[in-house]
Amino acid sequence: MSRASISPLAFPFTLFAQARLLRGAMVALCCALLAACAVGPDYQRPEMDVGEVYKQAPGDAGQDAQPVEGWTPARPGDHIERGAWWQVYGDTTLSGLMDQLNTANQSIAQAEANYRQAQALVRGARSSFFPTVGAGAGATRSGAGSGSTSGSGNQYDLSGSVSWEADIWGRVRREVEASRAEAQASFADLANIRLSSQAALAQNYFQLRVLDEQKRLLEATVAAHERSLKLTQNLYDAGVVGKSDVTLALAQLEGTRAQLVDLAWQRGQFEHSIAVLIGLAPSRFTLPAQSFAQAIPQIPAGLPSQLLERRPDVAAAERQTAAANAQIGVAQAAWFPDLVLSADGGFRSGQFAQWLTAPARFWSLGPALALTLFDGGARQAQVDQARAAYDAQAAAYRQTVLTALQEVEDYLIQLRVLGEEQVVQRRALEAAREALRLARNQYEAGTINYLDVATLEASALNSERTALTLMANRLTASVQLIAALGGGWDGLPAQE
Repeated sequence: MSRASISPLAFPFTLFAQARLLRGAMVALCCALLAACAVGPDYQRPEMDVGEVYKQAPGDAGQDAQPVEGWTPARPGDHIERGAWWQVYGDTTLSGLMDQLNTANQSIAQAEANYRQAQALVRGARSSFFPTVGAGAGATRSGAGSGSTSGSGNQYDLSGSVSWEADIWGRVRREVEASRAEAQASFADLANIRLSSQAALAQNYFQLRVLDEQKRLLEATVAAHERSLKLTQNLYDAGVVGKSDVTLALAQLEGTRAQLVDLAWQRGQFEHSIAVLIGLAPSRFTLPAQSFAQAIPQIPAGLPSQLLERRPDVAAAERQTAAANAQIGVAQAAWFPDLVLSADGGFRSGQFAQWLTAPARFWSLGPALALTLFDGGARQAQVDQARAAYDAQAAAYRQTVLTALQEVEDYLIQLRVLGEEQVVQRRALEAAREALRLARNQYEAGTINYLDVATLEASALNSERTALTLMANRLTASVQLIAALGGGWDGLPAQE
């Protein structure tokens, strides 16, 4: 094959043939550089004393807890899907709403997009490991002078270039490490938003259902007051009681009706909140009333140390701390020289016919070192800033852990005390119902006036509503405890 017939496709193979020994030496140098250690401290999770057991955990939720049906013991792993924790309540309507939330909630969609953005940043940081390859082609015509001294000519260029910055000091590795940790933090943020949205939906749903129960209670109470008013009116017409009894019975009836009307706006607001959580306009969503009798599930708290991995907000704070640690290495790498390996080559000729021939060929190959000798303290300031940022993030991580532990302890004691209160309240309710039954019999027999009956009716109604409020508070506390513990355990592997 003659020189004039050399194909441009053969250029990569012929361009560096004359520099084979130099290329081999550079390859060996690159391998040695890649084996170098990255500057900056290797990450260690900040130490934290979280205690051995929860202070407020009951005996069946501590270290020797036995698995409750629907749950399995927790094993650390914030990346594992927690499963449908709400199914422990056994409410099919709630499960259907959760399915809609998981697919249509806009806060979750936003967090998911942020996570994809973080993943793209990791790929962008990782691209610095690889060389940059470029190519160019051009044709120019130029001239100079005028008249008899004028001259013009053509210039044809076809060139390629390769440039690679060797990661001697681990700057790129630290940048990738930081980007990867930030992406993991973004994933934990996604899990946290999903869990928070699910918990908010469950709480709103239970509050709405309890309001429905209160409505049924008030409707039954209104019906009873209407019967009492009719009875009192009949007794007044017969001259047995005075007008004050009729007025008192009417006032009690209208007061109960007012309480019934007051429930409408409260229920409406919970319904609107549920609609937004499942991604619907409030005008497009209606949740019909239905009978509701929800038992409070038993929730194993596990160990405090497991909370560090199970809580997504704790995982996010810990990953942000790891990213801040990696940035220290990035800042320290600026103190060391940069080594750039580059190669250029191509064809350049003033004659088109001789453009792609061997005589028109050119090439260059070699390393370049660059080091900043004086910057007025800018690099040291960046290192100091990175270290301070790490200290701040480590403190934020520890504070997040402490807050998480406090939330678990708060909800544990709240759930336990509310359970004890509910037992006492149930006895008080039974006594109020019996006292009211006896008073109504005595009133019909004419042995007491209506004021005594009205007082006992108000007391019984308050006891009924208090019992429903306690049930709502216990349900809310149970949801909050599950969320504080990081969600359910369904997706976690069983203990070996």
